[in-house]
Amino acid sequence: MTSDSALRIPNSALGMSRREMLRRTGAGFGSVGLASVLASDAFANPGVNTLGSPGGPLSPKAGHFAAKVQGVIFLFMNGGPSHVDTFDPKPELEKLDGKEPPAQRKVDRAKGKLMKSPFAFRKYGKSGIEVSELFPEVAKHIDDICVIRSMHHETPAHERALLLMNSGNVQPIRPSLGSWLTYGLGTENQNLPGFIVLCPGKPVVGPQLWSNSFLPAVYQGTHINNKTIDPKTVIRYLENRLPPDEQRKQLELLKAMNELHKADRGPDTQLDARIEALELAYRMQFEGLDVFDLSKEPMKVRDQYGRGEFADACLIARRLTEKGVRVVQIYYGNNQPWDDHKDIKLHRNHAGKSDKPISALLTDLKARGLWDDTLVIWGGEFGRTPTSEGATGRDHHSRGFSMWVAGGGVKCGHIHGSTDELGIDAVEGRVHAHDLHATILHLLGIDHERLTFRYSGRDFRLTDVHGTIVKGILA
Repeated sequence: MTSDSALRIPNSALGMSRREMLRRTGAGFGSVGLASVLASDAFANPGVNTLGSPGGPLSPKAGHFAAKVQGVIFLFMNGGPSHVDTFDPKPELEKLDGKEPPAQRKVDRAKGKLMKSPFAFRKYGKSGIEVSELFPEVAKHIDDICVIRSMHHETPAHERALLLMNSGNVQPIRPSLGSWLTYGLGTENQNLPGFIVLCPGKPVVGPQLWSNSFLPAVYQGTHINNKTIDPKTVIRYLENRLPPDEQRKQLELLKAMNELHKADRGPDTQLDARIEALELAYRMQFEGLDVFDLSKEPMKVRDQYGRGEFADACLIARRLTEKGVRVVQIYYGNNQPWDDHKDIKLHRNHAGKSDKPISALLTDLKARGLWDDTLVIWGGEFGRTPTSEGATGRDHHSRGFSMWVAGGGVKCGHIHGSTDELGIDAVEGRVHAHDLHATILHLLGIDHERLTFRYSGRDFRLTDVHGTIVKGILA
Protein backbone atom coordinates (compact mmCIF):
# COMPACT_ATOMS: atom_id res chain seq x y z
CA MET A 1 0.00 0.00 0.00
CA THR A 2 1.24 3.46 -0.83
CA SER A 3 1.58 6.33 1.59
CA ASP A 4 -1.54 8.08 2.82
CA SER A 5 -1.03 10.87 0.32
CA ALA A 6 -3.45 9.06 -1.96
CA LEU A 7 -6.20 6.47 -1.64
CA ARG A 8 -5.18 3.91 -4.23
CA ILE A 9 -4.59 0.23 -4.87
CA PRO A 10 -1.26 -0.87 -6.43
CA ASN A 11 -0.81 -2.88 -9.60
CA SER A 12 -0.51 -6.10 -7.59
CA ALA A 13 -4.19 -5.84 -6.73
CA LEU A 14 -5.38 -5.63 -10.31
CA GLY A 15 -7.60 -8.48 -11.59
CA MET A 16 -6.86 -11.37 -13.91
CA SER A 17 -9.17 -13.25 -16.28
CA ARG A 18 -11.91 -15.47 -14.91
CA ARG A 19 -10.74 -18.97 -14.08
CA GLU A 20 -11.90 -22.28 -15.41
CA MET A 21 -13.68 -23.15 -12.16
CA LEU A 22 -16.26 -20.38 -12.60
CA ARG A 23 -17.09 -21.74 -16.05
CA ARG A 24 -17.46 -25.24 -14.73
CA THR A 25 -19.57 -24.26 -11.71
CA GLY A 26 -21.73 -21.64 -13.40
CA ALA A 27 -24.92 -23.62 -12.73
CA GLY A 28 -24.09 -23.85 -9.05
CA PHE A 29 -23.62 -20.11 -8.74
CA GLY A 30 -26.76 -19.54 -10.78
CA SER A 31 -28.79 -21.56 -8.25
CA VAL A 32 -27.86 -19.04 -5.60
CA GLY A 33 -29.03 -16.38 -8.03
CA LEU A 34 -28.48 -13.12 -6.22
CA ALA A 35 -24.75 -13.15 -6.94
CA SER A 36 -25.42 -12.06 -10.51
CA VAL A 37 -27.43 -9.12 -9.24
CA LEU A 38 -24.89 -7.94 -6.71
CA ALA A 39 -21.68 -8.23 -8.72
CA SER A 40 -20.53 -8.00 -12.30
CA ASP A 41 -17.94 -10.12 -14.01
CA ALA A 42 -15.29 -7.57 -13.07
CA PHE A 43 -12.81 -8.10 -10.28
CA ALA A 44 -12.62 -7.34 -6.59
CA ASN A 45 -10.06 -7.70 -3.85
CA PRO A 46 -11.90 -8.17 -0.55
CA GLY A 47 -8.61 -8.41 1.34
CA VAL A 48 -7.58 -4.84 0.57
CA ASN A 49 -8.94 -1.85 2.44
CA THR A 50 -8.42 1.42 0.56
CA LEU A 51 -7.14 3.19 3.65
CA GLY A 52 -4.86 0.37 4.66
CA SER A 53 -6.92 -0.54 7.73
CA PRO A 54 -8.26 -4.05 8.45
CA GLY A 55 -11.61 -5.08 7.07
CA GLY A 56 -13.41 -6.07 3.89
CA PRO A 57 -13.80 -3.84 0.84
CA LEU A 58 -17.11 -2.37 2.02
CA SER A 59 -16.12 -1.81 5.63
CA PRO A 60 -16.49 1.85 6.72
CA LYS A 61 -13.37 3.93 6.20
CA ALA A 62 -12.35 7.40 7.24
CA GLY A 63 -11.82 10.02 4.57
CA HIS A 64 -8.99 12.50 4.21
CA PHE A 65 -10.65 14.94 6.60
CA ALA A 66 -13.82 15.34 8.64
CA ALA A 67 -16.88 14.80 6.50
CA LYS A 68 -19.88 17.12 6.44
CA VAL A 69 -22.24 14.31 5.37
CA GLN A 70 -22.19 10.52 5.48
CA GLY A 71 -24.37 9.61 2.52
CA VAL A 72 -25.84 10.79 -0.78
CA ILE A 73 -29.29 10.61 -2.36
CA PHE A 74 -29.09 11.62 -6.03
CA LEU A 75 -32.46 12.37 -7.64
CA PHE A 76 -31.61 12.10 -11.32
CA MET A 77 -34.15 13.60 -13.73
CA ASN A 78 -33.03 11.72 -16.83
CA GLY A 79 -33.91 13.36 -20.10
CA GLY A 80 -32.95 16.88 -19.11
CA PRO A 81 -35.39 19.20 -17.26
CA SER A 82 -35.58 22.75 -18.57
CA HIS A 83 -33.87 25.25 -16.28
CA VAL A 84 -35.85 28.21 -17.64
CA ASP A 85 -39.10 26.41 -16.76
CA THR A 86 -38.14 25.17 -13.27
CA PHE A 87 -35.54 27.04 -11.18
CA ASP A 88 -34.13 29.82 -13.41
CA PRO A 89 -36.79 32.38 -14.38
CA LYS A 90 -36.02 34.64 -17.33
CA PRO A 91 -38.22 37.76 -17.60
CA GLU A 92 -36.30 38.75 -20.72
CA LEU A 93 -37.76 35.74 -22.51
CA GLU A 94 -41.21 37.21 -21.85
CA LYS A 95 -40.18 40.40 -23.67
CA LEU A 96 -38.46 38.67 -26.57
CA ASP A 97 -40.87 35.76 -27.01
CA GLY A 98 -41.07 34.75 -30.68
CA LYS A 99 -37.99 36.71 -31.72
CA GLU A 100 -34.65 35.48 -33.01
CA PRO A 101 -31.86 35.23 -30.42
CA PRO A 102 -29.05 37.76 -30.90
CA ALA A 103 -26.67 36.73 -33.67
CA GLN A 104 -23.75 36.49 -31.26
CA ARG A 105 -25.78 34.34 -28.88
CA LYS A 106 -26.96 31.55 -31.13
CA VAL A 107 -28.12 28.44 -29.30
CA ASP A 108 -26.49 25.10 -30.11
CA ARG A 109 -28.74 22.53 -31.84
CA ALA A 110 -31.71 24.91 -31.96
CA LYS A 111 -33.15 26.72 -34.98
CA GLY A 112 -36.30 28.05 -33.34
CA LYS A 113 -37.11 31.44 -31.90
CA LEU A 114 -36.91 32.52 -28.29
CA MET A 115 -39.80 31.09 -26.26
CA LYS A 116 -41.07 32.28 -22.90
CA SER A 117 -41.92 29.79 -20.22
CA PRO A 118 -45.56 28.68 -20.12
CA PHE A 119 -45.22 28.33 -16.34
CA ALA A 120 -45.47 31.11 -13.79
CA PHE A 121 -42.72 31.74 -11.26
CA ARG A 122 -43.11 33.23 -7.80
CA LYS A 123 -40.96 33.84 -4.76
CA TYR A 124 -40.99 31.43 -1.82
CA GLY A 125 -39.73 31.44 1.74
CA LYS A 126 -37.67 33.98 3.60
CA SER A 127 -35.00 33.74 0.93
CA GLY A 128 -37.43 34.85 -1.76
CA ILE A 129 -36.01 32.43 -4.32
CA GLU A 130 -38.22 32.12 -7.39
CA VAL A 131 -39.50 28.66 -8.29
CA SER A 132 -41.78 27.56 -11.10
CA GLU A 133 -45.39 26.57 -10.48
CA LEU A 134 -44.26 23.07 -11.49
CA PHE A 135 -42.76 22.50 -8.04
CA PRO A 136 -45.03 24.05 -5.40
CA GLU A 137 -44.21 21.38 -2.78
CA VAL A 138 -40.44 21.49 -3.28
CA ALA A 139 -40.69 25.29 -3.21
CA LYS A 140 -41.89 25.06 0.40
CA HIS A 141 -38.39 23.81 1.25
CA ILE A 142 -36.55 26.50 -0.70
CA ASP A 143 -35.04 27.97 2.47
CA ASP A 144 -33.26 24.64 2.94
CA ILE A 145 -32.09 24.34 -0.67
CA CYS A 146 -29.08 25.67 -2.56
CA VAL A 147 -29.99 26.27 -6.21
CA ILE A 148 -27.07 26.10 -8.64
CA ARG A 149 -28.07 28.11 -11.71
CA SER A 150 -24.69 27.98 -13.42
CA MET A 151 -24.13 24.32 -14.28
CA HIS A 152 -22.51 23.70 -17.65
CA HIS A 153 -20.55 21.20 -19.72
CA GLU A 154 -19.68 20.62 -23.36
CA THR A 155 -21.96 17.83 -24.57
CA PRO A 156 -25.68 18.30 -25.36
CA ALA A 157 -26.17 14.63 -26.32
CA HIS A 158 -27.93 12.30 -23.90
CA GLU A 159 -25.52 9.39 -23.86
CA ARG A 160 -22.35 11.43 -23.48
CA ALA A 161 -23.92 13.85 -21.00
CA LEU A 162 -25.32 11.03 -18.85
CA LEU A 163 -21.91 9.40 -18.70
CA LEU A 164 -20.21 12.72 -17.89
CA MET A 165 -22.63 13.57 -15.08
CA ASN A 166 -22.37 10.08 -13.61
CA SER A 167 -18.75 9.11 -14.19
CA GLY A 168 -16.83 12.23 -15.16
CA ASN A 169 -16.14 11.01 -18.69
CA VAL A 170 -18.17 11.08 -21.90
CA GLN A 171 -17.12 7.55 -22.82
CA PRO A 172 -18.24 4.37 -20.99
CA ILE A 173 -14.80 3.62 -19.57
CA ARG A 174 -14.77 5.11 -16.06
CA PRO A 175 -16.25 4.20 -12.67
CA SER A 176 -19.41 5.97 -11.57
CA LEU A 177 -19.64 8.50 -8.75
CA GLY A 178 -21.30 5.97 -6.43
CA SER A 179 -18.57 3.41 -7.11
CA TRP A 180 -15.85 5.93 -6.29
CA LEU A 181 -17.60 6.85 -3.03
CA THR A 182 -17.98 3.27 -1.84
CA TYR A 183 -14.42 2.49 -2.93
CA GLY A 184 -13.11 5.37 -0.85
CA LEU A 185 -15.43 5.19 2.15
CA GLY A 186 -17.10 1.78 2.25
CA THR A 187 -20.57 1.72 3.79
CA GLU A 188 -22.03 1.59 7.28
CA ASN A 189 -24.33 -1.38 6.73
CA GLN A 190 -22.58 -4.62 5.80
CA ASN A 191 -25.91 -6.38 5.18
CA LEU A 192 -26.84 -4.21 2.20
CA PRO A 193 -24.93 -3.01 -0.88
CA GLY A 194 -23.17 0.31 -0.42
CA PHE A 195 -24.46 1.78 -3.70
CA ILE A 196 -28.05 1.15 -4.78
CA VAL A 197 -29.70 2.44 -7.97
CA LEU A 198 -33.49 2.63 -8.25
CA CYS A 199 -34.87 2.83 -11.79
CA PRO A 200 -38.06 1.29 -13.24
CA GLY A 201 -36.24 -0.29 -16.14
CA LYS A 202 -33.07 1.34 -17.44
CA PRO A 203 -32.19 4.89 -18.49
CA VAL A 204 -30.37 5.61 -21.72
CA VAL A 205 -26.87 4.05 -21.59
CA GLY A 206 -28.04 1.75 -18.80
CA PRO A 207 -25.75 -0.13 -16.38
CA GLN A 208 -22.65 1.81 -17.37
CA LEU A 209 -24.11 4.74 -15.41
CA TRP A 210 -23.57 2.82 -12.16
CA SER A 211 -20.60 0.74 -13.33
CA ASN A 212 -17.49 0.04 -11.27
CA SER A 213 -15.45 -0.07 -14.53
CA PHE A 214 -11.86 -0.84 -13.49
CA LEU A 215 -12.59 -0.54 -9.75
CA PRO A 216 -13.14 -3.85 -7.92
CA ALA A 217 -16.51 -5.36 -8.74
CA VAL A 218 -17.86 -5.08 -5.22
CA TYR A 219 -18.19 -1.32 -5.79
CA GLN A 220 -20.60 -1.62 -8.70
CA GLY A 221 -24.05 -0.16 -8.10
CA THR A 222 -26.85 -2.64 -7.45
CA HIS A 223 -29.73 -1.86 -9.81
CA ILE A 224 -33.23 -2.32 -8.36
CA ASN A 225 -36.12 -2.24 -10.84
CA ASN A 226 -38.72 -0.39 -8.78
CA LYS A 227 -41.52 -0.65 -11.32
CA THR A 228 -43.36 -2.69 -8.70
CA ILE A 229 -42.20 -2.92 -5.12
CA ASP A 230 -42.68 -6.37 -3.68
CA PRO A 231 -39.96 -7.21 -1.14
CA LYS A 232 -40.05 -10.87 -2.24
CA THR A 233 -39.49 -10.13 -5.93
CA VAL A 234 -37.81 -6.72 -6.20
CA ILE A 235 -34.50 -8.58 -5.82
CA ARG A 236 -34.68 -12.01 -7.39
CA TYR A 237 -34.02 -15.06 -5.23
CA LEU A 238 -33.68 -12.98 -2.07
CA GLU A 239 -36.05 -15.21 -0.13
CA ASN A 240 -34.38 -18.54 0.53
CA ARG A 241 -36.23 -21.82 1.02
CA LEU A 242 -33.37 -23.57 2.82
CA PRO A 243 -32.99 -23.29 6.59
CA PRO A 244 -30.27 -20.73 7.44
CA ASP A 245 -27.90 -23.35 8.83
CA GLU A 246 -28.18 -25.47 5.69
CA GLN A 247 -27.60 -22.49 3.43
CA ARG A 248 -24.61 -21.50 5.53
CA LYS A 249 -23.13 -24.97 5.05
CA GLN A 250 -23.70 -24.66 1.30
CA LEU A 251 -21.88 -21.34 1.14
CA GLU A 252 -19.03 -22.64 3.29
CA LEU A 253 -18.61 -25.58 0.93
CA LEU A 254 -18.54 -23.28 -2.09
CA LYS A 255 -16.06 -21.04 -0.34
CA ALA A 256 -13.81 -23.98 0.54
CA MET A 257 -13.88 -25.20 -3.06
CA ASN A 258 -13.02 -21.72 -4.28
CA GLU A 259 -10.14 -21.41 -1.82
CA LEU A 260 -8.74 -24.76 -2.99
CA HIS A 261 -9.01 -23.50 -6.56
CA LYS A 262 -7.09 -20.32 -5.66
CA ALA A 263 -4.43 -22.27 -3.76
CA ASP A 264 -3.87 -24.43 -6.82
CA ARG A 265 -3.95 -21.72 -9.47
CA GLY A 266 -2.96 -18.56 -7.68
CA PRO A 267 -4.83 -15.34 -6.77
CA ASP A 268 -7.99 -14.64 -8.72
CA THR A 269 -9.64 -11.35 -7.83
CA GLN A 270 -12.62 -12.06 -10.09
CA LEU A 271 -13.32 -15.14 -7.99
CA ASP A 272 -12.89 -13.03 -4.84
CA ALA A 273 -15.64 -10.77 -6.17
CA ARG A 274 -18.00 -13.73 -6.56
CA ILE A 275 -17.26 -14.93 -3.03
CA GLU A 276 -17.93 -11.46 -1.63
CA ALA A 277 -21.18 -11.21 -3.61
CA LEU A 278 -22.37 -14.57 -2.29
CA GLU A 279 -21.66 -13.52 1.28
CA LEU A 280 -23.46 -10.22 0.83
CA ALA A 281 -26.38 -12.01 -0.78
CA TYR A 282 -26.59 -14.31 2.25
CA ARG A 283 -26.61 -11.37 4.67
CA MET A 284 -29.16 -9.45 2.60
CA GLN A 285 -31.77 -12.16 3.13
CA PHE A 286 -32.18 -10.95 6.68
CA GLU A 287 -32.29 -7.19 6.06
CA GLY A 288 -33.10 -6.79 2.36
CA LEU A 289 -36.61 -8.17 2.70
CA ASP A 290 -37.32 -5.68 5.46
CA VAL A 291 -35.94 -2.51 3.87
CA PHE A 292 -37.99 -2.90 0.68
CA ASP A 293 -41.22 -3.72 2.51
CA LEU A 294 -43.15 -0.46 2.30
CA SER A 295 -46.16 -2.02 4.01
CA LYS A 296 -44.28 -1.48 7.26
CA GLU A 297 -44.58 2.28 6.82
CA PRO A 298 -47.56 4.01 8.51
CA MET A 299 -50.32 4.99 6.11
CA LYS A 300 -49.71 8.62 7.04
CA VAL A 301 -46.17 8.37 5.69
CA ARG A 302 -47.29 6.55 2.53
CA ASP A 303 -49.83 9.30 1.88
CA GLN A 304 -47.18 11.94 2.49
CA TYR A 305 -45.03 10.52 -0.32
CA GLY A 306 -47.94 9.58 -2.57
CA ARG A 307 -48.07 6.58 -4.87
CA GLY A 308 -46.17 5.62 -7.99
CA GLU A 309 -42.72 4.47 -9.07
CA PHE A 310 -40.88 7.64 -8.15
CA ALA A 311 -42.78 8.11 -4.89
CA ASP A 312 -41.96 4.56 -3.79
CA ALA A 313 -38.32 5.06 -4.79
CA CYS A 314 -38.05 8.21 -2.65
CA LEU A 315 -39.47 6.39 0.36
CA ILE A 316 -37.12 3.45 -0.20
CA ALA A 317 -34.22 5.91 -0.49
CA ARG A 318 -35.06 7.26 2.96
CA ARG A 319 -35.26 3.71 4.35
CA LEU A 320 -31.94 2.75 2.77
CA THR A 321 -30.25 5.91 4.03
CA GLU A 322 -31.62 5.23 7.49
CA LYS A 323 -30.07 1.75 7.28
CA GLY A 324 -26.65 3.20 6.50
CA VAL A 325 -26.40 2.69 2.72
CA ARG A 326 -23.77 5.13 1.45
CA VAL A 327 -25.21 6.10 -1.97
CA VAL A 328 -28.76 5.87 -3.29
CA GLN A 329 -29.47 7.09 -6.81
CA ILE A 330 -33.00 7.39 -8.18
CA TYR A 331 -33.67 7.73 -11.89
CA TYR A 332 -37.03 9.40 -12.45
CA GLY A 333 -38.17 6.86 -15.02
CA ASN A 334 -37.22 4.46 -17.77
CA ASN A 335 -35.35 5.82 -20.78
CA GLN A 336 -35.34 9.68 -20.87
CA PRO A 337 -38.77 10.93 -19.74
CA TRP A 338 -37.87 14.62 -19.29
CA ASP A 339 -36.79 14.86 -22.95
CA ASP A 340 -39.71 17.06 -24.04
CA HIS A 341 -38.84 18.06 -27.59
CA LYS A 342 -42.43 18.29 -28.80
CA ASP A 343 -44.10 20.18 -25.97
CA ILE A 344 -42.45 21.62 -22.87
CA LYS A 345 -45.83 21.58 -21.15
CA LEU A 346 -45.27 17.84 -20.69
CA HIS A 347 -42.91 18.89 -17.91
CA ARG A 348 -46.05 19.39 -15.83
CA ASN A 349 -46.66 15.64 -15.85
CA HIS A 350 -43.13 14.76 -14.76
CA ALA A 351 -43.08 17.43 -12.07
CA GLY A 352 -46.50 16.29 -10.86
CA LYS A 353 -45.14 12.81 -10.25
CA SER A 354 -41.96 13.97 -8.53
CA ASP A 355 -42.80 17.19 -6.65
CA LYS A 356 -44.71 15.66 -3.72
CA PRO A 357 -42.34 12.69 -3.18
CA ILE A 358 -39.27 14.95 -3.16
CA SER A 359 -40.93 17.29 -0.66
CA ALA A 360 -41.87 14.32 1.52
CA LEU A 361 -38.31 12.99 1.35
CA LEU A 362 -36.85 16.30 2.53
CA THR A 363 -39.42 16.50 5.34
CA ASP A 364 -38.76 12.90 6.37
CA LEU A 365 -34.98 13.30 6.44
CA LYS A 366 -35.38 16.21 8.83
CA ALA A 367 -37.91 14.47 11.04
CA ARG A 368 -35.69 11.39 11.43
CA GLY A 369 -32.47 13.24 12.18
CA LEU A 370 -30.90 12.33 8.83
CA TRP A 371 -30.77 15.81 7.33
CA ASP A 372 -27.35 16.88 8.56
CA ASP A 373 -25.74 13.60 7.51
CA THR A 374 -27.25 13.39 4.03
CA LEU A 375 -26.59 15.27 0.78
CA VAL A 376 -29.58 15.39 -1.57
CA ILE A 377 -28.89 16.27 -5.20
CA TRP A 378 -31.51 17.09 -7.87
CA GLY A 379 -30.85 17.48 -11.59
CA GLY A 380 -30.44 15.85 -14.98
CA GLU A 381 -27.77 15.46 -17.62
CA PHE A 382 -28.36 18.99 -18.99
CA GLY A 383 -31.04 21.66 -19.38
CA ARG A 384 -33.10 22.73 -22.39
CA THR A 385 -32.88 25.58 -24.86
CA PRO A 386 -34.51 28.96 -24.25
CA THR A 387 -35.58 28.71 -27.88
CA SER A 388 -38.40 26.61 -29.23
CA GLU A 389 -38.18 23.33 -31.08
CA GLY A 390 -41.18 23.00 -33.33
CA ALA A 391 -44.02 25.03 -31.91
CA THR A 392 -43.80 24.37 -28.17
CA GLY A 393 -40.86 22.05 -27.38
CA ARG A 394 -37.29 22.69 -26.33
CA ASP A 395 -34.06 21.00 -27.45
CA HIS A 396 -31.06 19.84 -25.38
CA HIS A 397 -28.85 22.51 -23.82
CA SER A 398 -25.64 22.08 -21.81
CA ARG A 399 -24.06 25.55 -21.86
CA GLY A 400 -26.11 26.66 -18.84
CA PHE A 401 -28.61 24.77 -16.69
CA SER A 402 -29.78 24.29 -13.10
CA MET A 403 -29.39 21.73 -10.35
CA TRP A 404 -29.97 21.97 -6.63
CA VAL A 405 -28.47 20.46 -3.49
CA ALA A 406 -29.77 20.25 0.06
CA GLY A 407 -28.85 18.73 3.40
CA GLY A 408 -25.68 18.77 5.44
CA GLY A 409 -22.78 21.00 4.55
CA VAL A 410 -24.42 23.26 1.96
CA LYS A 411 -25.88 26.75 2.19
CA CYS A 412 -29.61 27.01 2.80
CA GLY A 413 -31.91 29.34 0.87
CA HIS A 414 -29.09 30.26 -1.47
CA ILE A 415 -28.64 30.80 -5.21
CA HIS A 416 -25.21 30.06 -6.61
CA GLY A 417 -24.19 31.47 -9.97
CA SER A 418 -26.33 32.55 -12.89
CA THR A 419 -26.95 32.20 -16.58
CA ASP A 420 -27.27 35.23 -18.85
CA GLU A 421 -30.56 37.11 -19.22
CA LEU A 422 -31.81 34.59 -21.79
CA GLY A 423 -30.63 31.44 -20.02
CA ILE A 424 -28.19 30.51 -22.77
CA ASP A 425 -24.78 30.52 -21.05
CA ALA A 426 -23.61 30.12 -17.48
CA VAL A 427 -21.86 33.41 -16.81
CA GLU A 428 -21.31 33.83 -13.05
CA GLY A 429 -20.05 31.23 -10.60
CA ARG A 430 -19.78 28.65 -13.37
CA VAL A 431 -19.94 25.03 -12.15
CA HIS A 432 -18.77 22.26 -14.45
CA ALA A 433 -19.75 18.63 -13.87
CA HIS A 434 -16.18 18.01 -12.65
CA ASP A 435 -16.57 20.82 -10.10
CA LEU A 436 -19.80 19.29 -8.83
CA HIS A 437 -18.12 15.90 -8.41
CA ALA A 438 -15.16 17.47 -6.59
CA THR A 439 -17.57 19.23 -4.23
CA ILE A 440 -19.60 16.09 -3.53
CA LEU A 441 -16.42 14.21 -2.62
CA HIS A 442 -15.32 17.12 -0.43
CA LEU A 443 -18.58 17.06 1.51
CA LEU A 444 -18.00 13.39 2.24
CA GLY A 445 -14.49 14.05 3.51
CA ILE A 446 -12.55 13.11 0.36
CA ASP A 447 -9.94 15.15 -1.49
CA HIS A 448 -10.85 14.50 -5.13
CA GLU A 449 -7.20 14.79 -6.18
CA ARG A 450 -6.11 12.08 -3.73
CA LEU A 451 -8.81 9.46 -4.31
CA THR A 452 -7.08 7.49 -7.05
CA PHE A 453 -6.87 3.99 -8.47
CA ARG A 454 -3.90 2.72 -10.46
CA TYR A 455 -5.03 1.05 -13.65
CA SER A 456 -3.05 0.28 -16.79
CA GLY A 457 -0.02 2.16 -15.47
CA ARG A 458 -1.85 5.35 -14.55
CA ASP A 459 -3.51 6.80 -11.45
CA PHE A 460 -7.13 7.56 -12.33
CA ARG A 461 -9.61 9.66 -10.38
CA LEU A 462 -13.26 10.67 -10.75
CA THR A 463 -12.42 14.23 -11.81
CA ASP A 464 -9.50 13.16 -14.06
CA VAL A 465 -7.25 16.25 -14.27
CA HIS A 466 -10.10 18.71 -13.66
CA GLY A 467 -12.42 19.87 -10.91
CA THR A 468 -12.51 22.71 -8.40
CA ILE A 469 -14.47 22.63 -5.15
CA VAL A 470 -17.43 25.03 -5.36
CA LYS A 471 -16.82 26.86 -2.10
CA GLY A 472 -19.70 29.23 -2.80
CA ILE A 473 -22.27 26.53 -1.96
CA LEU A 474 -20.59 25.27 1.21
CA ALA A 475 -22.07 26.24 4.55
